[in-house]
Amino acid sequence: MNKMFCQKKYLTYLSYIMAICLPLTINLPKPLEMLQVLAQTPNSRKEAAEKLLQQGREQYQASQFDAALQSWQQALVIYQEIRDYENEVKVLNNIGLAYQVKGEYDSAINYLERSLGIAKKINYRLGAARALGNLGIIYQDKGDYGQAIDYHQQNLAIAVELKDNQSQAKAVANIGLVYYFLGDVPTAIKQYSQALAIFRNLADRQSEATLLNNLGLAYSAIGNYSNAIQNYQQALMIIQAIKNPQLEGKILGNLGSIYYFLGKYPQAIDYQQKWLTIARAIVDPRSEGDALGNLGLTYSVQGNYPQAINYQQQSLAIARKISDQLGEGQSLNNLGLTFFKSGNLSAAETNLYAAINIWENLRSPKSKLQNTDKVSLFDTQKNTYALLQQVLVAQNKPDAALEISERGRARAFVELLASRSFNNNKNVVNPARSLTIEEMKQIAKTQNSTLVQYSIIREEFQVSGKLQFQESELYIWVIKPTGEITFRKADLKPLWQKENTNLEKLVSMSRQSIGVRGRGGLSVSPKPDAPKTKQRLSRLHQLLIQPIADVLPKQDSEKVIFIPQNELFLVPFPALQDEQGKYLIQKHTILTAPAIQVLDFTRQQKLGVGNGDVLIVGNPTMPKVILEPGKPSEKLTSLPWAEKEAREIAAKFNTQALIGNKATKTTIVNKMTQARIIHFATHGLLDDNRGLGSAIALAPSSTDNGLLTAEEILNLKLNADLVVLSACDTGRGRITGDGVIGLSRSLISAGTPSVIVSLWAVDDNSTSFLMTEFYKNIQQQDKATALRQAMLTTMQKYPQPINWAAFTLIGESK
Repeated sequence: MNKMFCQKKYLTYLSYIMAICLPLTINLPKPLEMLQVLAQTPNSRKEAAEKLLQQGREQYQASQFDAALQSWQQALVIYQEIRDYENEVKVLNNIGLAYQVKGEYDSAINYLERSLGIAKKINYRLGAARALGNLGIIYQDKGDYGQAIDYHQQNLAIAVELKDNQSQAKAVANIGLVYYFLGDVPTAIKQYSQALAIFRNLADRQSEATLLNNLGLAYSAIGNYSNAIQNYQQALMIIQAIKNPQLEGKILGNLGSIYYFLGKYPQAIDYQQKWLTIARAIVDPRSEGDALGNLGLTYSVQGNYPQAINYQQQSLAIARKISDQLGEGQSLNNLGLTFFKSGNLSAAETNLYAAINIWENLRSPKSKLQNTDKVSLFDTQKNTYALLQQVLVAQNKPDAALEISERGRARAFVELLASRSFNNNKNVVNPARSLTIEEMKQIAKTQNSTLVQYSIIREEFQVSGKLQFQESELYIWVIKPTGEITFRKADLKPLWQKENTNLEKLVSMSRQSIGVRGRGGLSVSPKPDAPKTKQRLSRLHQLLIQPIADVLPKQDSEKVIFIPQNELFLVPFPALQDEQGKYLIQKHTILTAPAIQVLDFTRQQKLGVGNGDVLIVGNPTMPKVILEPGKPSEKLTSLPWAEKEAREIAAKFNTQALIGNKATKTTIVNKMTQARIIHFATHGLLDDNRGLGSAIALAPSSTDNGLLTAEEILNLKLNADLVVLSACDTGRGRITGDGVIGLSRSLISAGTPSVIVSLWAVDDNSTSFLMTEFYKNIQQQDKATALRQAMLTTMQKYPQPINWAAFTLIGESK
């Protein structure tokens, strides 16, 4: 079970109840009294409507939603009769919110759009802002996150314009909530904290409690349970004092989730039952479904599968009734998990396929999500794909599991490539669908390469009394150019059960023992530790290569394309060592790719490359950058070997390298769109938070800072056949379920079929030697073979892996 499934549902949003503050205790008019009200003067009728509006607000806060609707509907009749348009906007907004809580989204949207339309017509800016904010909440509930963000941002813009601090804080908090649902927890915490400070300054206790609850969820999502409990308990004290049963129930449910992960199941069930009781008492179907789902998970982990399935099926029925796609997907996932654990593999498969269909609908083009938001959203859904692979493998369906493995990686990247391919050629049907086994075989044949795809499987384990996800197995598929497919597994449990590590730590420690150091002194790491390096690279070889060694090509000239996942993107595959100490690059010609389907697009891009100039950039006049938070910017060090490298490579192509102040960002960007080969010998800057902030250092000018970012490259249209980033960490970035977000992804998205990047901070002089060798070889060999031969030659002069194993070719080999 993915912990996000258990927790993500129980956040609360900040709605915009528009009400006029009047005395608290007002009796609901009887039908006869209502007729009398209508017969009164306009002023007295307005006063009666205001009382109804306030009465509905109090009923709403007490979770008496049907009563609130009745009060507000009566107020609406009066406001329409007396043509009080501003108050009509308010009451329409409130009616929309009441329908939203009841799960009747179509009715909610109808009333909110009516409210927005009138507000715009009479130029009632505050009313328009609040209607926009509540529409954002509705679309968030429906799982349409792109539309939700758009509405919240429109609301925020008006709140800032009106200098309305409370509305501004609510908009900021609700944007944070959407980012939480997208899986971007750091951004969510930042938004919440900003809004919380404003609410405390305004003494808005209810909003303060809401934000404390949401902060608890965010901290819980990153495993900081003590901080999460502290925030929940603060929120609970406030909300019990001001009497809001709906929010009280959600906080109790969130506390139950914490105890679930701490392995304290009786306490977890107690809290979830309390929440279920409140939800049913106030007729809150969404919360009822969530509470049932959590109870199902708790009974499932205890092995009480019939009870778990009963609760989860009830939760699923409610989610479908109220059109809660996110809840439906979570319920289907959790049913699939419980059926799998209980041995009903057929039912598990059915439910998990249905869950994946929901996830893909939420990320579809109609969702209006930006590509980066699709990446974040997929990171909250990826465990469903891994779980279905387990179910299929358990049924001896490895080919079907491979289809799901491919379907569950780089989807946002593939959709981006597909949309750009479609836009460039209107005769091409947008091919953003997932691949079949036969299509994968065809790609292996077209590439004339052996494809190796990895999938990391994680499962629930009790570790030190806590429920934790740990790596259990590594699935490996090998697809030969002949179409033959081989499936193998590697056991990962000994890593953490016996060796006190895991796959991610093993990869990280292997890199550390290699002893990376900065190009030109940009960064410094420990010196190479030869014994540990051999031990760790050999251990990685045992896990990643040994299970498939017998089906890999026998000829070193035959190509192998590795398709990694997660931390495996950082593995220096060329440096992996077998039992005899032989490096993998000595036995195979190696490439990498983020997904098999990406290779289909790079092949198409290869067919469309231009015949332009060769652009060589080396040792530009370095810009100033902030290397450490809180410290002033400093100028990057000069790279004399990079300059030598650029001049020697340029001479091979009979051209001039751009050096020093001639290598300005403006000049380079203009030339990039016309070049067929682009080579950068400079500093690279890594952004492993967003990824798109990763940059290539160029000479600054009066109009820019000299940093060409991945985000800027993404918006270029390149015709280059090859881009080489002879710089530090250019193959790294933000590692996601969709691959690595960084420079390589942006360059391929911009139209480049082949990219060479580095996996660590490379040495200046050995890199210069390797790159010069590469361009010497490329005159007679394809790119992959030329890079391999350059590595082997460099190995003779600089034997340690740090000096020759950093670079990888992504995409096309020819």
